[in-house]
Amino acid sequence: MAPRHLMSPLDFSVEEMEKLLDLASDIEKNPDKYSHVCDGKRIATLFYEPSTRTRLSFEAAMMNLGGKVLGFHSSDSSSATKGESVSDTIRIVSCYADICAMRHPKEGAPLVASMKSSIPVINAGDGGHQHPTQTLTDMMTIRSLKGRLGNLKIGLCGDLKFGRTVHSLISSLSRYEGVSFVLISPEELRVPSYVRESLAAKKIPFEEVVKLDESTMSGLDVLYMTRVQKERFFNEADYVRMKDFYILDREKMELAPKDMIVLHPLPRVNEIAVEVDDDPRACYFRQVQYGVYARMALILTLLGMEDATNE
Repeated sequence: MAPRHLMSPLDFSVEEMEKLLDLASDIEKNPDKYSHVCDGKRIATLFYEPSTRTRLSFEAAMMNLGGKVLGFHSSDSSSATKGESVSDTIRIVSCYADICAMRHPKEGAPLVASMKSSIPVINAGDGGHQHPTQTLTDMMTIRSLKGRLGNLKIGLCGDLKFGRTVHSLISSLSRYEGVSFVLISPEELRVPSYVRESLAAKKIPFEEVVKLDESTMSGLDVLYMTRVQKERFFNEADYVRMKDFYILDREKMELAPKDMIVLHPLPRVNEIAVEVDDDPRACYFRQVQYGVYARMALILTLLGMEDATNE
C-alpha cells in the first residue's frame, strides 16, 4: 500500500485534523503510554536549510515515542553538494528509515520526494510555500488555550508575503465556522493575492491594515507575530527598511484584550520585546512544547500506529 504523506495541512480533512489533535492532547496528558510505541522505528530528518526548532522537535518527538533518528542538518552535509537529486536521496533514505521529515528552500521539493518515496514524507517547510507541521502546532496551541478553533478573530502581523507559516494557518483555519482575520503588514509584505482571493471566494471576513494599534488589536482572540525573514530578501537595504516595522512591547500589550494570546513560530529577532515574555498572554514558548506533541501524533498517524496503545 502506498504511504501517506503530509505536504499541506489541507491533506487532512477537518475530521482527521480533529482526530490528530485529540491524539496529541492524549499524548500531552499521558506521555508514558506512548514512550515505547515506536521502538525499532527510525525517522530521517533531511534538512537542506538551517533549522533549530523544527528539526529538534521532530527528533524529540520520535525519541519520546521510543524511536531513533538519522539525517542531516544542512545541504552542505549531504550528497546534494555532489549533485544528487532529491528523488535519488529519498530512494536511498527509504532503505534506512520508516518515515522522513524534509525541509528544503525550493517550493515543491518535498512533493517531488513524496512521489518517489516508499516511506511517508513530511513537508517540514518548503521555501515560502507551506509549513504544515507548524500549522499543526499552531492549531493545537490555539485549541488547547482557547478551547476551540472556530469563532475566533485572528490577527497575523509582520511578514505575510514570505511567511509560509501564515499561509498554512490561514488555509487551515478557513475551514472552521466563525473565523475572521486581521492581516497586519506593510504594503511590501502583504499576504499574496491568491490568499486574499481564496478568503474572498469563501466569504471569510478579513481586513488588511498597516498599523498595530488599539483599533487593530481590540477584539482579537489571537495575535500571531512573525519576523521579517532576512533570508527571503534579495537585497540588504529592503530587509533593513522592513525589519523594525512592528515591535510588540508592553505598551502595545496594554491595548490588547485580557484574554488574547500571542503566538510566534520563532525564531524572533526583535518583533516581540523581551519584556512581553512575562505577560501571561505570551504563549510562544508553550507553543514550542505543543509542537512536540503534535509531531508525535503526526508520526503515529502516518505510520498507521495511532491506535497502537489500544492494542
